[in-house]
Amino acid sequence: APAVAVSQEASDTIMPQQLSEITIEAPKVIRKSDMDVYHPSKSAVDNSKNGMQLLRNLMIPTLNVNDALGSLSAAGQTVQVRINGRTATLEQVKALLPATIKRVEWIDNPGLRYGDANYVLNLIVSNPTVGGSFMAEAQPALNCAWGKYNASAKFNIGRSQWEIGTYFKLTDGIKAHRDYDETFTMPDGSKLTRTETPISGKLNNTQGTGWISYNYIKPDTTVFYVQLFANRFFSDRTCYNGLLSLSNGENNILLNDDAGRKGTTPGISAYFEQHLANRQTFVIDFNASLYSGHSYSDHTERHEDATDYITNVGTYIKDRNQAYAIEADYIKQWRSSKFTAGASYTANHNRSLYKNLDGSIFHQRQDKAYLFAEYFQRIDKFTLTGGLGAQYTSFKFRETNQGSHSWNLRPQATLTYSLNQNHNFRLAFTSWQSAPSLTETNIAPQQLDGFQWRIGNSTLKTSSSYMLTFQYGHNLFNQRVNGAFGARAFTSPNAITPYMYWDNDRLITSYENSKGLQNISFWLSEQIQIIPNWLMLSGSIQYKAERMKGNNYTLYNHTWSGNAALMVMHNGFGLIFQYVKAQRDLWGEKISWGEDFNVISANYNWKNWQFEAGMLIPFGKYDQGSKSLSQWNRNEQHLRLDMRMPYISISYNIQWGRQKRGANKLINADANVDHSTTGGR
Repeated sequence: APAVAVSQEASDTIMPQQLSEITIEAPKVIRKSDMDVYHPSKSAVDNSKNGMQLLRNLMIPTLNVNDALGSLSAAGQTVQVRINGRTATLEQVKALLPATIKRVEWIDNPGLRYGDANYVLNLIVSNPTVGGSFMAEAQPALNCAWGKYNASAKFNIGRSQWEIGTYFKLTDGIKAHRDYDETFTMPDGSKLTRTETPISGKLNNTQGTGWISYNYIKPDTTVFYVQLFANRFFSDRTCYNGLLSLSNGENNILLNDDAGRKGTTPGISAYFEQHLANRQTFVIDFNASLYSGHSYSDHTERHEDATDYITNVGTYIKDRNQAYAIEADYIKQWRSSKFTAGASYTANHNRSLYKNLDGSIFHQRQDKAYLFAEYFQRIDKFTLTGGLGAQYTSFKFRETNQGSHSWNLRPQATLTYSLNQNHNFRLAFTSWQSAPSLTETNIAPQQLDGFQWRIGNSTLKTSSSYMLTFQYGHNLFNQRVNGAFGARAFTSPNAITPYMYWDNDRLITSYENSKGLQNISFWLSEQIQIIPNWLMLSGSIQYKAERMKGNNYTLYNHTWSGNAALMVMHNGFGLIFQYVKAQRDLWGEKISWGEDFNVISANYNWKNWQFEAGMLIPFGKYDQGSKSLSQWNRNEQHLRLDMRMPYISISYNIQWGRQKRGANKLINADANVDHSTTGGR
């Protein structure tokens, strides 16, 4: 995803200045044509011990920061995180010292240079010229095997900086169960209902990450950055046990549904930036990652008093997959305008061995080439950004010589009118492409239960999406209230979605380029400083109406979602309450929703230490699930976890050395490696 936005406005560099005995501080929120810029207050920094905690304390209205679970989202969508313009992981954000974060750029309308990002969060960080920093955190639960642990260190010598870090997340044997029932309609019109009464279950999600990086910065001339990393999924597993009763009179059927994966993903990232005469810049980025692991699923059904199985289905897939990406951009800046052009190439080579299919091997290759040009112009209070991208996508299965290829255009334009620093209006048109995944195109048959199967579609075409957004951003009452109101219209006329059909006595799930998804949404997000730097309230609410058309169906969905956070900070003490109601999203013939959750925590800061105690899901119960609306299989499932967890957190950080600006990586080549999925009943 190409370049980070470089603002053309002078206010981009506003920082606190000392003039005799008068202190001039930057406004907390500066609204620009392409982003909102947040300057952390002293109280927000003092009450934080890592980058994630600072983001939580900033209380950006649309952004959901769940430090306890280690996640970021906005309006139910993913957030691309960057540090000095360089794409980063949440583990690397946690490794940041709050005092080094000079400002946070919130970009809710990313341009072509950000690829397919929904939202971009860019943290501008200064690094010491000598010395370094160290931070560590431990956050265990008190009543189960759940917790997060991380540590990192940086060492600086002149223009060079070394960093080493590690992160470990433990989720082992968390009690879980599934509320599930389904009704099948046969081709002859007869129906069969299966009701599952939960007995037991558990969830594992234990993983670890380690990285080491080096960057060299010669200001205004050369930047070089290289990173080695590795991620390991030690255990990613869900297991459910239940008792089935059928509408045809069969009862007391024991069901076991077990699926998971293990795997390791090492990778390398290298970046070079060279500044030329007349405000020209050339940048190149290379990324590569490998995945070696396996996925499995086992589904069994038997009568309670029998030893023979009614159904015994097992899938085991061993992957050895590779991903490579390279991107080069040219950037030319003038006083009030900027031109960016770039090209990228991404290759995914996947090799999957199916042990349950007598060791059959399937090879898939997917290639993507992307070209774009974008121009930014500011005229008085108006700014205009316009660009055009073109993406070529090709994928093929070696064994069957099946596949497809396509070209797609990607136009984009944004017009912003800034009445003043506190009010702006934005109208934006964006578009992007979504290539079919390995699971969606893999033609290897995968059995899910006694009569359900999944078979990919090798003729899928890359789908296009288009979105028109209007937004009014505002700072009111001397910046005591800041936020945005907006409306968004979205369409994906050939969205890649699953569908079901009968093939004799087998119910097949496959994938198609549908007749399209359309939706319209309205949202309001606000941050209110009830007592500045002491008591703050932040939150957002969204309404969405959508229509999905596919293979012989038309479905509708209306949904409300939102989040709220209340924070009290005073004299080193902090109290935070968060609540999130996840979006209910329609995709294909299914409505799915993420985690509904709430968290309450209290913390105390003392010197370089922070002590925190909290409770996950103190009210209500955990819910994540889906609802199928297919004419052949109507079902509803709710994943219930025993997430009422008390936890403690102990953080320590220390830094030494003078401050300067760190490496600002302007582009990031995307080399996300694929992996197979199993199960999915």
